Amino acid sequence: MLLQILLGGVFASLIAIFLLSGLQRKRNNGRGLVEIDKDEKISCQNVETSTDNGGDTDVIIVGAGVAGSALAYTLGKDGRQVHVIERDLTEPDRIVGELLQPGGYLKLIELGLEDCVKDIDAQRVLGYALFKDSKNTRLSYPLENFHTDVAGRSFHNGRFVQRMREKAASLPNVTLEQGTVTSLIEENGTVKGVRFKTKAGEELKAHAPLTVVCDGCFSNLRRTLCDPKVDVPSCFVGLVLENCKLPYLNHGHVILADPSPILFYQISSTEIRCLVDVPGQKVPAIATGEMANYLKTKVVPQIPDELKEAFMAAIEKGNIRTMPNRSMPAAPHPTPGALLMGDAFNMRHPLTGGGMTVALSDIVVLRDLLKPLRNLHDASSLCKYLESFYTLRKPVASTINTLAGALYRVFCASPDQAMKEMRQACFDYLSLGGIFSSGPVALLSGLNPRPLSLVFHFFAVAVYGIGRLLLPFPSLRGAWIGVRLLSGASSIIFPIIKAEGVRQMFFPSTVPAYYRAPPVS
Repeated sequence: MLLQILLGGVFASLIAIFLLSGLQRKRNNGRGLVEIDKDEKISCQNVETSTDNGGDTDVIIVGAGVAGSALAYTLGKDGRQVHVIERDLTEPDRIVGELLQPGGYLKLIELGLEDCVKDIDAQRVLGYALFKDSKNTRLSYPLENFHTDVAGRSFHNGRFVQRMREKAASLPNVTLEQGTVTSLIEENGTVKGVRFKTKAGEELKAHAPLTVVCDGCFSNLRRTLCDPKVDVPSCFVGLVLENCKLPYLNHGHVILADPSPILFYQISSTEIRCLVDVPGQKVPAIATGEMANYLKTKVVPQIPDELKEAFMAAIEKGNIRTMPNRSMPAAPHPTPGALLMGDAFNMRHPLTGGGMTVALSDIVVLRDLLKPLRNLHDASSLCKYLESFYTLRKPVASTINTLAGALYRVFCASPDQAMKEMRQACFDYLSLGGIFSSGPVALLSGLNPRPLSLVFHFFAVAVYGIGRLLLPFPSLRGAWIGVRLLSGASSIIFPIIKAEGVRQMFFPSTVPAYYRAPPVS
């Protein structure tokens, strides 16, 4: 009986959301473009309009990582004069940003950058393998309706970034320069450009009507453009395994270990990346040997037998790296003349490898917004218009962000029996196959990043877990754990959704900025 009530409540709520969404869409389709709400508080108002053309540069891009390089190529291909300033143009050496989901690869194709995964020994990724205790299950990406080339890609991050930089620099109207941006140039509340220090130490200024800040997770400029609430739930400990094969070829591997997940995926034809998640902001010391001991005693017993020898060899080799995992909802301050993108703007736990997909999706949205604009110099009008960027990106970005945060919480071990049941229910639900695996994997891969689908599957897992507790014979203890399971699931997902913005995530078409027409040239 309790299971039926819970099922009815969950599905009634989902149906109500679908109906509300449909009604709103119907209303908006009937009235076409709506007027901007006159009472809406917009920080872009009452800004002096500048006619200074800032030289020949249309856009300054701070940072030439994945987001900055892809944006530079995209805008340069559209005929913009682009000036990119990057702190270090040597090949990056990172342990994250090595897995591009199929949804991100589709965006790469849309931007004309798909050849950047060629000639870097990138590996095709066709899905995931999930391990828990002595069981495992394979989850394939739903790629049946796509071209055979469409799949995930895994690679050395530095090689990929260098190919993107080369692609951007190949355009005659894109200038790529090494320098450290120290601050934004502001006049009367409008960003007019940047101050930066060249590689030779010379202090210079660069001006443009639009400055896009995408200088990564360590950005020192984001505070002037957003309200950064950075959370560090855990750290990744990274190793490279050699001379071994994964149990499932062309699949990422997720081990539901204690205390938190362990990831394996191939980054070249001879190397496998391992990322061990360590909860909290502190990890065992590497220099003292504490880390090696932790990996040998805590991690090795929990990984597949096929990988243990190579894992031990990687520990002995000693090239152990660490990286804090940051999460930061997008909370922009719309500022005339400036825009935030990439990890400088929005981060999520890297468990699901969604960061590059979000960044590339954002670039497609921005490209389409800027295409009808030939004149970027009306700062106030441009700022109001570009506020729609923050709304249009939300359904895709917030789905991937919410999924990453929720999955990480569910996949971590917990002493709470209700959360143990939720973790087991998630594994068993995905193991069912069919829509029970293809739906969540479509979300994970960025192929179908729909907020309603995310909520549906998340609570379907919870209801499935409750059903396991109550069948075949309900008990008071099972019912109590089931209630706590549903409560725990709600406490995981709803705060993340709230931080992302309920209205923009589920009902973006109700936000006035959604309908803004381009400024009159």
